Amino acid sequence: MNGLLIIGAGGHGKVIADIASALGQWESIAFLDDKYPELRQVLDWPVIGNIDNLGMYRRDFAAIFVAVGDNAIRKKLMKWAETEGFELPVLIHPRAAVSRFAVIGPGTIINNQAAVNANAKIGKGCIVNTGATVGHDCVMNDFVHVAPGASLAGETAIDDLCWIGMRSAVIEQVKLGVGVVIGAGAVVLENVPDHKLVVGVPAKIVKDLTFSD
Repeated sequence: MNGLLIIGAGGHGKVIADIASALGQWESIAFLDDKYPELRQVLDWPVIGNIDNLGMYRRDFAAIFVAVGDNAIRKKLMKWAETEGFELPVLIHPRAAVSRFAVIGPGTIINNQAAVNANAKIGKGCIVNTGATVGHDCVMNDFVHVAPGASLAGETAIDDLCWIGMRSAVIEQVKLGVGVVIGAGAVVLENVPDHKLVVGVPAKIVKDLTFSD
C-alpha cells in the first residue's frame, strides 16, 4: 500500500503531515509516537503505534518520514528505517522555491516559503524550515536543521548535524564544521570548527559542545 508513516507526532510531525497531505502522493498518512496508546489522533491523522516494531508496518506503508527536530535522533531513526526497507521521500512544500538545478537528499523537508537556489546540494535528513534561504552553490551535508528565517549565503559549506538558529545568517563561502550550533539572530562572518556554539553579531564562539553521534 502506498502509505506514508510519520515518526513523531509533535509540532514538527504536524507540519510534515500537513505538507504530505497537500502533495497528495500517498493513499494514507499515519503517525508513530511514543505517547501511543494515550495519543490516538493528531489533527486529521491517526496515531497507530510506537516505533518498537517498525518492520510490522512495512506492508501498509511504503515510505517513512522522520519528523524529529533533534539532528542526532533523526539520524539514528532514519538509519533504522532504511534498514527496514522503507523509502525516505523528499517533501517540498508547494509554496517553497527550489531551483531545478538544486539537489535534495532523501528524508529532507523544504518548508513553506523556503528558497533553495541554483546548484545548492542538500544532504539526507535535513530540515530547511519556514522562510529559510539556502544560497547558490551551498553544500549542506546530512542531518542539518536550518531554522525559520535563517539564511545561508552562496558557496557556504555546512557539515553534518549543524543547527542554524532562527533568523541567523552565514555569509558567503563560510564553512561550518560538524555539529556547529548557530544561535538565533547571529551573523557568522568566518569559519567555525567542529562542535562549537556561536552567538552574537558578529558571531563568536562561546562554548565547546559535547557531541553524540
